[in-house]
Amino acid sequence: MTTNDIILRMKTEIEKNEGINADDRRVAHEVMQQVALAGLYRGGFFEKASFYGGTCLRMIYNQKRFSEDMDFSLDVSDSNFDIAQYFRCVREEFISLGINVEITKKEKKSNNAIESAFLKSDTLIYDIGIMGKPNIKIKLEVDTDPPPKFETESKLINLPFRYYVKCYALPDLYAGKMHALIYRKWKNRVKGRDWYDFAWYVQNGAELNLEHFSARVSQFEKKKNYNVTKEEFLDILSDTIQNTDIESAKRDIENFVYDERELNIWSKKFFLDLIPFIKFKRNT
Repeated sequence: MTTNDIILRMKTEIEKNEGINADDRRVAHEVMQQVALAGLYRGGFFEKASFYGGTCLRMIYNQKRFSEDMDFSLDVSDSNFDIAQYFRCVREEFISLGINVEITKKEKKSNNAIESAFLKSDTLIYDIGIMGKPNIKIKLEVDTDPPPKFETESKLINLPFRYYVKCYALPDLYAGKMHALIYRKWKNRVKGRDWYDFAWYVQNGAELNLEHFSARVSQFEKKKNYNVTKEEFLDILSDTIQNTDIESAKRDIENFVYDERELNIWSKKFFLDLIPFIKFKRNT
């Protein structure tokens, strides 16, 4: 199967499933994500790591928003982990489709308001770019010291071939997103993608794992043995909504959705009205 075959197949599937005309450049970006994931799978990456984040939602659960970066987490902390050992298989996967790529390590800048506010110092960051096309690239991030109390599951991927990828279970994906929504600080910006995902989780009846949320807060915010109750979580979320510029969130997300009209309902009232519908995972 050639690159054009994959792009055409993905374009057809997107248009069929989502009722829109898919942008070729955006589809090409998603093809790169598919190929990179397949290369990591062939290299045995998922024997040690799991897929999570917005691109995981997009690829595994067909969420209707685009996602730029690919986020991964080791299953067990390993300060000596080196993702570069899997890059040969990633390159070979692209070469098999006639694409030459360059993989470069991205140094974390302490003065970067986006990254330094949320990325840990032990997060590995790499860019995969098509050679000769500097504007088409994807970013890989790997957390080598993951917060505990999460579960993983295997999910089927169909392109560029069929295989199973290990990813965070939905309640833990949800927990990670809510930690980002509440605690990520962006100076003068609001990450609308977090708010879009929050609405998606609620509207799809997902359950939130408060244990993993608490573990993330404990690690990232240095709150030792933090254990939030449902009532405390809902109070914190309510305060976050009240203090968020929802119009700024809309501006951030509008280029990542097919139909901007679905954002018309967004307001503080809308997100506050979602709160009673939040479901929580019952942990034993």
